[in-house]
This record gives sequence, structure tokens and C-alpha cells, in this order.
Amino acid sequence: MACTLFSPIDLRGVTVPNRITVAPMCQYSATNGVPGDWHLVHLGQFAQSGPGLIFVEATGVEPEGRITPGCTGLYDDATEAAFARIVAFMKSVGQSVIGIQLGHSGRKGSTVAPWEGGGLIEGPEGWQTDCPSAVPYLPGWPEPRAMDADAMARVKAAFVDATRRADRAGFDVIQLHVAHGYLLHQFLSPITNRRDDAYGGSSENRMRYPLEIFEAVRAAFPDDKPVLVRLSATDWIEGGWDVEQSVAFCQALKELGCDMVDVSSGGLDQSQQIIVGPGYQVGFAERIRREAQIPTMAVGQITDPVQAETILLSGQADMVALARGMLWDPRWTWKAAVALGAEIALPAPYARCNPKLRATPFVKRT
Repeated sequence: MACTLFSPIDLRGVTVPNRITVAPMCQYSATNGVPGDWHLVHLGQFAQSGPGLIFVEATGVEPEGRITPGCTGLYDDATEAAFARIVAFMKSVGQSVIGIQLGHSGRKGSTVAPWEGGGLIEGPEGWQTDCPSAVPYLPGWPEPRAMDADAMARVKAAFVDATRRADRAGFDVIQLHVAHGYLLHQFLSPITNRRDDAYGGSSENRMRYPLEIFEAVRAAFPDDKPVLVRLSATDWIEGGWDVEQSVAFCQALKELGCDMVDVSSGGLDQSQQIIVGPGYQVGFAERIRREAQIPTMAVGQITDPVQAETILLSGQADMVALARGMLWDPRWTWKAAVALGAEIALPAPYARCNPKLRATPFVKRT
């Protein structure tokens, strides 16, 4: 039975075989920014399971752009080589398109892993954080450094360098991280951006630096490869960044060549008041898709195949992304195919696991 969830979608010169995405999920398990065997196995299990697109976790474009010392980076030859190994492995065991989320933590960096409390690093392992303005993330935290022109130029150059490294490492897609309270989101929101120069004040000014970064990344990546943006559509805070501003931002992104917006929300400040429930962010994706006339990806408590198919079939989004659902069940794609009566390609040794899949063994990518 034909279904939208298992139909391909073209993004520039890249054909994504279905509309299922593994969202980027931090593992806090790298060493000096270098992903290792944990990442090979973690990402490889998804590659075997057939989602259309798999994103590597939020990856810092400079060491100070990581969230924790355990976060991945893409800023030197060692990090590039490690990712090249992982991408090659993923493509040898599956047909998924492979993407990386490039970002900078800004004022939310220099912290310990969540399972260690998530607080600020105490001691020499920590680093000075940057922000559009000197606004601490939490009461009692030290002020981040307000970025001057030199800092902004340095970070832009780091994004460009990471983009070129991503291409050399074999990534098919880049997603620029402009969500969840990290640096580029901090420029968008009036809560964290209190500048009085050309990059602060009006919403147009607050959008300026993220748009400049996007434009630089787009120019540095091959024209036939897509660049996406992950966006927090709202801060969930009165007087903060909101959906109306997000629509205007996405219209500007479209003009600069953005291929799709992955619509999330929140993460900027702990005073947020989020209304959570199944598919709670889908309405944001639908509105941005309709009003900005740009393809969108929906994410956030999308757990059921029929729910995912309904989102796509009703025109609320063009793709769907799962995070925790994939951690819990890496074979979610196979089970969705059974539920929706779709045919998918499985690795040949696994193709006999369920006769309902009517699976066709795939040919390895070269």
C-alpha cells in the first residue's frame, strides 16, 4: 500500500528514500570533540534500520562551541577523520541520507553531562562562554562574554570551516542549529539579545547574524547538497521569540536557499511555559510551511506510524523526526512499514525477519 511516510523526497540533488528522520541527539560521549566507537554503534544501528535521513548530534564548530567536554566537534583534522570513518560505515550498512547538525552552544556551554547534573564545569576544564549580550543562563551563573565584531567573525569562520570539513567527511546534508537556546537562537530572542548595534533591537536586526551564518554555510557547501535549519519557533515566554517572528525568519531563509526548516521550540530560558503533548509542535511546522511557503519537518512526541502518516498526508509537514522514540526502538522504521503496509529495503541478512515486510535486500552504497 502506498503511503506518504515511505515516499521519497528530493532536496536539491539528494533523494531521501522516505520521510522518516532520526533527529540529532547529543551523546556526551566524545573525547576532545572526537566521536568514537560509541557513536559508530549508536549511529550504525539507525543506518541498518532504514530511516530516510539520519542526523549526527549537535556538533560544535569550535571547542568553545560544545555544550560539554563530551560533545562532538568538527574543527580539526582529528574530528574530521573520525566522522569520515563513521559516515563511511553508516553508508556501508544502509541507504539512509546522512546529515550533521552544526551549532555553537553560546551561553549554554561549559557544562557537565546531564547524568552528572548538567551544571557549570568547575575547574580548568571549563571555558569562557559567548552570547550576544552578557545575560547569564541561570541566576548565579557567571556572565557570558558579549560578542564583539572579532568574536562574531571568528564564529562565522568556524561555521564555514566546519561546513567544508563536513563535505569532505562525506555528509550529504547540513542542518544549522538555530534552536534550543544555543548561540544562534540567542541572537534571535530579545531575552538574550540586548544589543544596541546592527545585530540587536528590532527583529530584523536580531535575525541578521543567524542569516549571515546561514548564507556563509550555504555558500561553503556544494550547491547540490541541501542545507536545513533547526529552529525554535517560540521561546514559550511572553515577550520572547515567537511564531510570527519565526515565519518572517523562515521567509528570509527561503530567499537565501534554505531547503527545509526542522521546527522545534523552547530551550532558551527555564522560565518557559511549554504545553507538552503528542505532536505538540506540529502546529508550528504547519503554520511556517503555509505562511513562509517553505518545506518543514515536524518533531516532538511523534511516536506512532499512523500519527506520522497523518501529519504528512494532511499537509502539516513534509518530513517527521523522532528522537527518544528511536532511542527506545531503533527498528521503529521497520515496524512503521508493517503498520502502514509499505515495502522497504532491509539489509540482506535481516530481510527474512518478518514476512509482512516483503522486504527487498538493499545494495550497499559506494
